[in-house]
Amino acid sequence: IFALIVFACLVGEGYTNVPSSSQLFCIFNHNEDACRYGIGIGVLAFLACIFFFMVDIYFPQISNATDRKYLVLADLGFSGLWTFLWFVGFCFLTNQWAWTRAEDVHVGADSARAAITFSFFSIFSWVSGAV
Repeated sequence: IFALIVFACLVGEGYTNVPSSSQLFCIFNHNEDACRYGIGIGVLAFLACIFFFMVDIYFPQISNATDRKYLVLADLGFSGLWTFLWFVGFCFLTNQWAWTRAEDVHVGADSARAAITFSFFSIFSWVSGAV
């Protein structure tokens, strides 16, 4: 759910423009990479959650112990990797938000803060999946 919130905040109000221009820019210090990174890990995390949820549903029907072991290791490894990526995303978004000038933000400040907040919460939710 946190990944979906981060994705929705960045897609919904992560891009803005100045009143005199129609060109959109990322609200995070005009750094397109910040918005792309948040959207990218949000989408991939959401899709991975759906995949691992489906694996959990069919897990009792998998009779091969080796396949079960590899699925569990894949889940643990992915959770560990995504914990790190969410930490990097939180630091990146926070740093870019700190360098954003107040006059550049007309609409979307709450969405930017929500994206930062929920990327922080995502760190702990993925750690809990890896433990």
